[in-house]
Amino acid sequence: MPVFFASDFHFGVDARTSSREREAAVVRWLDHCLLEGAEAIYLVGDLFEFWFEWRHAVPRGHVRFLGKLAEVVDAGVPLHVFTGNHDLWMKDYLEQEVGAIIHRGPIRITVEERHVLVGHGDGLGPGDRNYKRLKKVMTARWAQWLYARLHPNASIGLANWFSGKSRDAQPSEEEFRGADSEWLVAYSERKLTEFPDLDLCIFGHRHLPIDYTLSNGRTRYLNLGEWLNYQTYLRLDTAGARLLHWNGIDPEAVVPGVNRYPG
Repeated sequence: MPVFFASDFHFGVDARTSSREREAAVVRWLDHCLLEGAEAIYLVGDLFEFWFEWRHAVPRGHVRFLGKLAEVVDAGVPLHVFTGNHDLWMKDYLEQEVGAIIHRGPIRITVEERHVLVGHGDGLGPGDRNYKRLKKVMTARWAQWLYARLHPNASIGLANWFSGKSRDAQPSEEEFRGADSEWLVAYSERKLTEFPDLDLCIFGHRHLPIDYTLSNGRTRYLNLGEWLNYQTYLRLDTAGARLLHWNGIDPEAVVPGVNRYPG
């Protein structure tokens, strides 16, 4: 029974495809996971471009996606959802309304006798100190309380503006920068010293599909890529872990190794 991983849908912002088209693609992919007899599905952060939960309201839209998540859970498939840097203000809405299992940091799991570390990836590894400081503020209860005082029209507009500015300021994500410059590779190498039995380190956030063997010559660092342009995901079963591209009908294999799907 396969286990599926995907991340960085970023519903709410248009890219190579519109947010609505991307949502439809993800819904079809989730149908595919169910048809394949998924043992579990892991959605590894940044499902939304922005997400905030007021006491009696959540951002509008994404109803087809949310309905499909409920269908996954109702089918008896464990659904694991990780918070990312764009939806770190996720609280218990998906837990209560959908039945998802929420994770706010990396976790270790065992799948097909493989020891796996999985998490979104924001704020991990060396560097990015400004974001790490910002994340401490944004996850503070007093900051969330203050933000909740804003009317949703203002708060969502403000968040989307900041998100756009942040995206414009980011360096190109289309090339593997080498093990010394990839923070999540460095983080994975460090975790190997704590957990030398790790077989796979699976992350999102980086936005580039990557399959890289760590320094021990055995453990693989796998980045899930994103759905803004690549529409990549990971399938883990008895045959191993494979990064795949969803073409809307059937999966297509991504060339193994340090790679990106050309789109």
